Amino acid sequence: MVRNPVKTSARSARGVFSDRDLKAAIRESWITAPTPIIESQFQPASLDLRLGPIAYQLRASFLPFREAVTTRLRQEDFTDVNLVIDELSLVHGATLQRQSVYLVPLLESLSLPRSIRGKCNPKSTTGRLDVFTRVITDKSARFDEIREGYKGQLYLEVSPQSFPIRVQAGASLNQLRLFSGQATVSDSALEAMYRASPLLYGDDDAPIPRERVVLNDGLCMGIDLSGGRTDGIIGYRAHPNPPVVDLSRVDFYDPAEFWEPIKRPNRDAFILEANRFYILVSKERIRVPPEFAAEMVVYDAGAGEIRTHYAGFFDPGFGFGDGSVLGTKVVMEVRAREVPFLVYDGQTSFKVGFERLRSRPEHVYGVGLASSYQHQTLTLSKHFRR
Repeated sequence: MVRNPVKTSARSARGVFSDRDLKAAIRESWITAPTPIIESQFQPASLDLRLGPIAYQLRASFLPFREAVTTRLRQEDFTDVNLVIDELSLVHGATLQRQSVYLVPLLESLSLPRSIRGKCNPKSTTGRLDVFTRVITDKSARFDEIREGYKGQLYLEVSPQSFPIRVQAGASLNQLRLFSGQATVSDSALEAMYRASPLLYGDDDAPIPRERVVLNDGLCMGIDLSGGRTDGIIGYRAHPNPPVVDLSRVDFYDPAEFWEPIKRPNRDAFILEANRFYILVSKERIRVPPEFAAEMVVYDAGAGEIRTHYAGFFDPGFGFGDGSVLGTKVVMEVRAREVPFLVYDGQTSFKVGFERLRSRPEHVYGVGLASSYQHQTLTLSKHFRR
């Protein structure tokens, strides 16, 4: 008799849930939805979450703090603030305007055991469109973090920053990871991994020597301003007044209508304008072995007031595939806060933390699974013609 791996090991196995574990969790009704969860939602170490049929336009972002989200949304519960401006139907699609805040109840709900927690992150495509998304749960004081044993609805805050976007119910803008126990790989374990099999490569396909790699609660990585592999273009800056992007359209839009290409500067430095959105690329190429998942995290708030990512999950096999891929560039979604900020070629701007999987996934990124960005260099989202 084969036992259910989730039921028998939920409190013993540690690490990030692979697609195998997520499917078992759905069989156990830890993740449910009014419409069936489909195969295309499963990534090697995460599940795509889907928009429900209604979006609420809000006056401001919020956290429910000790209350259910629906309680905070009810206007009669506020003496001085009416939080909801309008209600939109997403059944046939709706346009979400720039700089506005929306809250969308997601189709998926959770009923987690006490030992299981979750974390959410925007999908890569969402981040590259400068769409700011965060998951909210009932009685929570933190975004994107789902406490152990959470039972309830999931809500997605959506705020397009650079482009108005058109979305429809069922679309996926963000992802869920589930965890059991301690999953994080320490710097000492990461160093041992690196010495056994390098995790960072240069554009010459040679591994970057361990002595040149900085570990600080993850692998530190920098910005590439050389334009060496991108015909002298180092990045893209979003136009200030662009058209709408329909998220259902792939390989459709002319990039020139939305983006200004940035040519390689004369020096090895570039000034980011305050509050402008940029697509840049990493100096190094990274590999994520199939036994691990990874996440792009803030390097150091004291190293500069810039945001270097919106979407941070890396699937098992990113930059690795079947073992023949010698690393993949990381595309960075960058915004300087409040003041212009000067960055240098190779300057450390983010780091990547590694996490152990509970089991090897059925599908590895780039192997038998659609992968839009496995061989990317400086790549816009899949909606734009390449």
